[in-house]
Amino acid sequence: MKIIGVIPARYQSSRFPGKPLADICGRPMIWWVCQQVKKVQGIQTVYVATDDDRVAQCCERWGLEYLMTSSQHKTSTQRVYEAAKAVTADYYVCINGDEPLIQPETIQAILPEKEPTRDFYVANLMTRIKDPVEAVDFTNIKVVTDDEGYALFMSRSPIPYPKASLDYSYYKHVGVLAYSIEALRFFDQTPKGFNEQIEDINELRFIEHGRKLKMIEVDCHTLSVDTPKDLEKVRLMVKEDLDRGILRL
Repeated sequence: MKIIGVIPARYQSSRFPGKPLADICGRPMIWWVCQQVKKVQGIQTVYVATDDDRVAQCCERWGLEYLMTSSQHKTSTQRVYEAAKAVTADYYVCINGDEPLIQPETIQAILPEKEPTRDFYVANLMTRIKDPVEAVDFTNIKVVTDDEGYALFMSRSPIPYPKASLDYSYYKHVGVLAYSIEALRFFDQTPKGFNEQIEDINELRFIEHGRKLKMIEVDCHTLSVDTPKDLEKVRLMVKEDLDRGILRL
């Protein structure tokens, strides 16, 4: 079973332009993400999927494999699909390029232990929210599932509402997904649904059109670099891990 990792890396982020190239202890952020993904057993190759020559040049400098993709893509999923059309594999694992501290064991959890019996397959990680502030932060996408672990809905609002009981934990999606080529093709060829247009959550495209989206729970703490303030926090954390020998250059 061939599985490749794809890290979408768009240069023109609305909140943080040039984010993939942001310096973290002497290395660009995209380098740190790639190093973490390369540690995952079962992922044969890792590609950076970008639309910008500056990111491509950075990849060449640091010895990272990359694929040039269109600048017209509206979503990271479409960028992964273009990469998938260039590289044949059984499954494609998408890892957000703004989480340089993501742990290999977290990514490992998304890999299928055996080949699913259906051609169409899409899975997403989720983790329990431990900080109440994260439950009301719209950048954290909350998810509810059915009894079999498939997503029922995703929202930027806290869901479900605890009217009848407080015996509940909120869960948020983690930016690691696995797709078959059929799932990527479906996403690319299917228009946005009503709720996706409102919430601006890519994964709702599967849910709204009746496709099964498997949610896999992991125990992890994620920190996305969405702003320069996030970057400063990550720099300090990476430096601490370097000083303790947890990370190496």
